[in-house]
Amino acid sequence: MNKNKESLHLSSPAINTHMNKRSQIWAAFRSAFPYTIPIFAGFLFLGIAYGIFMHSLGFSAIYPIIMSFMIFAGSMEFVAANFLLGAFNPMNALFLTLMVNARHLFYGISMLDKYRGTGKKKLYLIFGMCDESFSINYTANVPANVDKGWFMFFVTLLNHLYWVAGAAIGGIFGSYVKFNTEGLDFVMTALFIVIFIEQWMKEKKHYSALTGLGLSVASLILFGGNQFIIPAMLAILGVLTVLRKPLEKAEVSV
Repeated sequence: MNKNKESLHLSSPAINTHMNKRSQIWAAFRSAFPYTIPIFAGFLFLGIAYGIFMHSLGFSAIYPIIMSFMIFAGSMEFVAANFLLGAFNPMNALFLTLMVNARHLFYGISMLDKYRGTGKKKLYLIFGMCDESFSINYTANVPANVDKGWFMFFVTLLNHLYWVAGAAIGGIFGSYVKFNTEGLDFVMTALFIVIFIEQWMKEKKHYSALTGLGLSVASLILFGGNQFIIPAMLAILGVLTVLRKPLEKAEVSV
């Protein structure tokens, strides 16, 4: 009897630790989910459009499902569909992918500090980082009682699942669903505008935002609408890196 009591006493800390971890994970999920609801609307319809597009090219539903799960690169998945129909050219695919997704290099640099200490979750956070997940994880004010690593994990996972679900629906029911998708891609643009406005309203000084806007406009004028993104990102990264300390002091002094 005493041995049983002793074993229960020894096991109770482990049980409490397990329960606390589960509650932390659940709290992170509940905190992350509302942030992803706007993404759900955009990703679901864009994913359906992607699945329908793949179906129109003659691919079965398994292709958009697997590609959306394994690639998870948005516009690059549309490009990859054309690669599958063309001649085998891996180098062309490699360089085009680097060009289309070069912005992720800057996303990764920006998230170095935030991903520190996330453990094994970091591998999936790196793989699943898309524009929308980056925007949420970088700007969200995570409550103090919520584990940031699990919060970012669930933001990334939910957005990933939304995209896969949309692609699956479009691939399976592509031959039955008929709708005009013109202008649907503006959903993501509108989302980023909202995120920018929210971030603008949170800041008392807008030096960083104005710097980004100014350099983006200058790059647009110099390089044109099709080639301004990478030069703009390089310029923003360079300028904000040089001016990081003065900008931080200006924010603190307010």
